Amino acid sequence: MDSNKRCEWAEDQFEQYITYHDKEWGVPVHNDRTHFEFLILEGAQAGLSWS
Repeated sequence: MDSNKRCEWAEDQFEQYITYHDKEWGVPVHNDRTHFEFLILEGAQAGLSWS
């Protein structure tokens, strides 16, 4: 067990969850293309449309 502090949902999970938590979750994004990607993905997940 390493000394990283993790959210409850990431504890005792698959290695992919732990890697995602440690390297992506809560990491600030400063790239416009990445922000746009997240916006589009969230809109698609929520079922939103431009019309």
